[in-house]
Amino acid sequence: MTEYTGLMHDFLTRVGYYDLEMNALQRIGIALGVIIFSSIVYTVCLKIIVPLVHKITSTTTVKWDDYLLSSKVMKSACQVIFFTTIYIFIPLAFNDDSILLPFVIRIAKVLIIATIAKLITSFISSLSHMSKEHDNLGKKPLQGVYQMLNIIVLCITVILIVSELFDKNPSVLLTGLGASAAIVMLVFKDSILGLVAGIQLSVNDMLRPGDWIEMKKYGADGVVIEISLTTIKVRNWDNTIVTLPPYVLVSDSFQNWRGMEESGGRRIKRHILIDMNTIRFCTEQEIAYYKEKGWIENTDKEERVSNLTAFRSYVETYLTNNDKINSNLTVMVRQMQPTAEGLPLELYCFSKIKSFKPYEKVQAEVFEHIFSVIPEFGLKVFQTPSGNDIHILKKA
Repeated sequence: MTEYTGLMHDFLTRVGYYDLEMNALQRIGIALGVIIFSSIVYTVCLKIIVPLVHKITSTTTVKWDDYLLSSKVMKSACQVIFFTTIYIFIPLAFNDDSILLPFVIRIAKVLIIATIAKLITSFISSLSHMSKEHDNLGKKPLQGVYQMLNIIVLCITVILIVSELFDKNPSVLLTGLGASAAIVMLVFKDSILGLVAGIQLSVNDMLRPGDWIEMKKYGADGVVIEISLTTIKVRNWDNTIVTLPPYVLVSDSFQNWRGMEESGGRRIKRHILIDMNTIRFCTEQEIAYYKEKGWIENTDKEERVSNLTAFRSYVETYLTNNDKINSNLTVMVRQMQPTAEGLPLELYCFSKIKSFKPYEKVQAEVFEHIFSVIPEFGLKVFQTPSGNDIHILKKA
């Protein structure tokens, strides 16, 4: 054996174990015995200790232990124990000067490193699942951070395994990687940019899974369904999927509708065009009728009221009393700059219902009602003449 300074080797040397004369068949039997003993230890851990741990964690009121001590994590821990047991006892099967022992020990070390890496990645995976179930962390884009941690664990594992196989100090390999840092940066450019962008999105609470975002430059207008280290997936309203790199959401601007969904209502802002030729003062009979209906307030007899004023007052009253409109937010009916197509009368209010389809239904009901009631005030909606209108005019 060229080099092996483990405690087991020192112990066996002191007790004179290596001085015993054993043939090859006996040593093969000892090697099989070590493997069988390690398998028994592994089975005991997997079949007895792991269920016992799960039974204990299931009785606790907290949930984090169920994730951190999940079946995947515990199985990986049992595998570490299995290969560690082989690593400790396998020198029993070899002579002190055996040329195979260093090779076997090195392979055992490599397997231990690999299973420890698997244990760490399983632990990170459990953290990921636990954060998704958490009330606050579940809304954070942490998937990219967990993916980067897995990549870091993988890189460290590869360095340790290579250094062990070639019997080199890991610092030597790190020095070599430092010389090729430019190439490494180029290969992992998207991952590095994605990690930095993910941290910025998380810290500033700019984006969460389930958010409705709009980014016209990249054709994105829908709900965020996945946030990972290198991609953000958005399901558009036409059910197409747009994939965006995370850093474009930091470098470019995008519209997040979460604020609207968390507020008291979704805005309705739309205008109708009034034919200005139909705007006039109301007659006394009309004013009395509108007052009786509660559409306009009491006015002085000498004050002249236009039918458009009465109509605006009616629409505001209608919107305020509509149980689907949030009257605690702005409710306004205002005139815009007159155009060649007529006088724009804009409705500005907020629907209590914010989901896409029900919101459009509320908006449609409001304007259908308004279009139906306009003739009651002697007003007409401007509409560009169609071919049928011209045909009727020629007949007249």
